[in-house]
Amino acid sequence: QVQLVESGGGLVQAGGSLRLSCTASGTIFSGMHMGWYRQAPGKQREVVARIFTGSTNTYYADSVKGRFTISRDNSKNTVDLQMNSLKPEDTAVYYCHAYTVISGIPMNYWGEGTLVTVSS
Repeated sequence: QVQLVESGGGLVQAGGSLRLSCTASGTIFSGMHMGWYRQAPGKQREVVARIFTGSTNTYYADSVKGRFTISRDNSKNTVDLQMNSLKPEDTAVYYCHAYTVISGIPMNYWGEGTLVTVSS
């Protein structure tokens, strides 16, 4: 059973920084594509950043490019999201996501989320 546990959320002023971390268990972490999503009140969940197996390919939503950095440490089964120059519109619950294919079946796993609040 794959488990994802996020940490690092909190309250920060606009312009500040936070670092989110996600620890995975119950899986071969290096073989999973990892990502961070967020969901603001009244809005749909959206992708923030992704990092693929091998740690070299990444994807960022336009809204966070240049401010957020995703990284992974396969030796520790962790994926982090460094968030700089935070804006009030970054306020949301942030979710860790893992994706892999098992016996030809795509599998998606989610953490329970961590709240990030950016005050103006």
